[in-house]
Amino acid sequence: MSFISLNASDFVVSADSITSTLWSGGVPTLNQFFTSSATSSFNFYLDVYQTSSVRSDAEVQFSIAYGEVEGSGSAPFNNLVTGSSPSKVTYGQFRTLINGDENTNFSFGTGNTNSRDIYVLNVNRARYKEKLFPGTFNLVLSGSDGTTDTRLQLTDNSKDVTTLTYTDAGRVFDIVSGTNGSAVSTAVTGGVTAGYTPSGSYGKFLPDVGLIVLNPRALSLSASLGGVGLQINNDLTDTALIANNSKLYENIKLAQTFSLNSEETITSDYIFVRVRNTDFNYSTNPSMISGSGEFVYSSLINNPQTFITTVGLYNDANELLSVAKLSKPLVKDFTKEALVRVKLDF
Repeated sequence: MSFISLNASDFVVSADSITSTLWSGGVPTLNQFFTSSATSSFNFYLDVYQTSSVRSDAEVQFSIAYGEVEGSGSAPFNNLVTGSSPSKVTYGQFRTLINGDENTNFSFGTGNTNSRDIYVLNVNRARYKEKLFPGTFNLVLSGSDGTTDTRLQLTDNSKDVTTLTYTDAGRVFDIVSGTNGSAVSTAVTGGVTAGYTPSGSYGKFLPDVGLIVLNPRALSLSASLGGVGLQINNDLTDTALIANNSKLYENIKLAQTFSLNSEETITSDYIFVRVRNTDFNYSTNPSMISGSGEFVYSSLINNPQTFITTVGLYNDANELLSVAKLSKPLVKDFTKEALVRVKLDF
């Protein structure tokens, strides 16, 4: 068997960004939201489906979780242990994941630099291949009365920033009032930056880990200050299970609009295999040679012809690494040269 050695110039690496819809069924926007009656023992999070959870095609789209630094807002694991609750575990979990520090609380900017609580929308991992696509996040929240004048549209500010900011969880963008990655002015005055509130940004958008962290203090503001009047229970002495997760869910459900796309980077390695006119003109099939070492077909002696159907890629030890198949056989003889481009995606 003969081989052709490849040079460095025969390899080209290319990366392409592929975007696609996020939600089940290929829909770009979720307009209906459902939950399941089956819950965990302590309700750490609330799963949200695109259809009734009893249907066979129901799939979790995202989950809602509430966290509070001292554990208020949810029932304790043990009534004898103050502050030991799902909300405290949730806050600590995401604080460590995102900030990389169990002692540094969340900061949403001027007005709430040391946030005691957070809401987290965790996009189901099965909904996207690699990461969320900044600039496509559009979430509408409604006030508890469901009227249009109290609705708030949120997006990330990816199109407004020129320098990327990173956390231990990858890229991070502020969540602001606006659409398609850009902030818009609100009715809030008094030196508040467009798209923000007196309690800072509306949250953090972390596309690389599929997380949307919302600022409860901003959402609890009145409509005149840029919020939706979200009522959050933070009573440290309340031993009843307070469904803060369900409260945000109702605001999302009433507004009926949550759009978001996913993004994937496909890296391709192009290998150019150049076949000169003097190469691969004789068949390597042993049946072409007689027992005396002569060609079975004498016409092939001076006018050989082969058909290239496969390109094998080998390492220096002549070990086969991969095989590329041509769509149709390629005729080869001394009068022809060939250039085969092999594409490897990974």
